[in-house]
Amino acid sequence: MIRFEDQVVVVTGSGRGLGRLYALEFARRGASVVVNDLGTSSRGDGADASVADEVVAEIRAAGGKAVASCDSVATPEGGQAIIDAAMDNFGRVDVVVNNAGIIQFTPFEDVTPEAWRKTLNVHLDGGFYVSQPAFRIMKRQGYGRFVFASSIFGAFGSPGVSSYAAAKAGLLGLSNVVALEGANYGIRSNAVLPSGFSRMVTDQETGGPIPPGRQAFYDAIRPELVTPLVIYLGSRECTLTHRAVAACAGRYSRVFTGYAEGWLSEQGSTPSPEDLAERIARLETTDGFFVPESSADETITVCQQRGVDLRQM
Repeated sequence: MIRFEDQVVVVTGSGRGLGRLYALEFARRGASVVVNDLGTSSRGDGADASVADEVVAEIRAAGGKAVASCDSVATPEGGQAIIDAAMDNFGRVDVVVNNAGIIQFTPFEDVTPEAWRKTLNVHLDGGFYVSQPAFRIMKRQGYGRFVFASSIFGAFGSPGVSSYAAAKAGLLGLSNVVALEGANYGIRSNAVLPSGFSRMVTDQETGGPIPPGRQAFYDAIRPELVTPLVIYLGSRECTLTHRAVAACAGRYSRVFTGYAEGWLSEQGSTPSPEDLAERIARLETTDGFFVPESSADETITVCQQRGVDLRQM
């Protein structure tokens, strides 16, 4: 059984929804948990300290260890305070689950700069503000696990959530860099793309009874089905890093960005737009793809095809 005795787990946005389930399960498996939640609405309005306190009380009532943090992930000071709460109360940080988030459903043309910045501030900036101080501690410890909550919206897009999608795509990039820079220090970092029923899903509803078909959809994406993936990625048993994994209705699968074989122009030539237009089908095909482990992999591979071995330089 995967256990977390003597480990300290920080879960941001863990007062409700998916984050609450993560916090409860980490605690059930022996972790000391920092339950961080500002207690805002799903749009990021207001604050309610009791939201985090109630989860802490639930954990303690079951015999677990937890402390509440009502600091905002959206500032450097808040991110540091969240990690300080772990160190001050438990003396270390082993796992950080960057789950805090807000969402606003607005057509792209109507998004205000303020709303754009607010969403990115919580998701993307928050992921950085919390993870950087934790990374420094993990580096000294020689061990750590990061789980970044990304989204299928960020990977593939969805109408009406431009700021949310951009922020979630940014977390994919952040997780990849943390994975590469942490590799020599026992630190692993992965992103999850969860499809789980929560208020972020129901906030799209306009009120009134839920149609039977939609209720079946909600039942299929029970949030409990996401929790096992997050627990595994946060564990010592996790063998993955630099990965993005989707969890949807009980299916768990890798999501990746890869390069297709494409079209290699003649050596020394400078292709024209017309050359590309004639070969668009070759640019579009996904046959013969490869999945890079870093940004250098494409350059190395193509230069090898040109007879230049960058690995020897």
